[in-house]
Amino acid sequence: MPKLEVVAAEPSLWRDLRLSADAAARAEPHLGSLLNAAILSHGDLAGALSFQIARKLGDAELAAMSVREVCQSAFAADPAIVAAAEADLQAVAERDPAIKSLLQPFLYFKGYQALQAWRVSHWLWTQGRETLAFHFQSRISELFQVDIHPAARMGSGLFLDHGTGIVIGETAVVGDEVSMLHGVTLGGTGAERGDRHPKIGKGVLLGAGAKVLGNIVIGDYAKVASGSVVLKPVPAGCTVAGVPARLVNCPTDATPARTMDHTLADIVYDFVI
Repeated sequence: MPKLEVVAAEPSLWRDLRLSADAAARAEPHLGSLLNAAILSHGDLAGALSFQIARKLGDAELAAMSVREVCQSAFAADPAIVAAAEADLQAVAERDPAIKSLLQPFLYFKGYQALQAWRVSHWLWTQGRETLAFHFQSRISELFQVDIHPAARMGSGLFLDHGTGIVIGETAVVGDEVSMLHGVTLGGTGAERGDRHPKIGKGVLLGAGAKVLGNIVIGDYAKVASGSVVLKPVPAGCTVAGVPARLVNCPTDATPARTMDHTLADIVYDFVI
């Protein structure tokens, strides 16, 4: 019996991105060259992503071609980087009601682009190439106003909505499927060294301007209300709000990062976490 040849289907997300780019190029010819160079001329998401990161980060000190070569090396060495980028893009599509197609986050959303460039800087850090990792971090901060230390650890399926003003420290850990809005800080509480930054569980929602400070754990599927200052651990599945943050609902929404529900319960628990 002859051996069957299995031909892999084109990933649906990449196919959808290409279809959107093709339709946009037809509708808006002025952007045809950009859409072709950034998406349509590539065979897969990795190729397009390396071009897009290079297009953004390249400058007089580190040419776009050099940035692209670094990205291609990272993607070849660790395919999980591209898989995470795909999961991040899917997360934006599912959680942001404002997008019209995948083109918006891929080409224009600061949070998505900063996160993908950070993933390359983190790979550089793990390879001991700290100077180049810091260069990437600096460019990302300048361009996107998103400052993530290359040593931080970030999961996949993340949504950095708007992006502006997000700061994530060196020893911070962010789990899978987390959503955070602009102005979020995952920082320390002083000048101490060592493990000093928050550990954010899976599926957590961090509202706009939320500050989580210190080596504390925010449990899976917890929710931190906008403008809160969290200095103590938050139990899994609970909502906290205020300065300092207090428990306001426990349990809370089962999947807050997916629903993006920022509302609070009517009853507030009168104790500090």
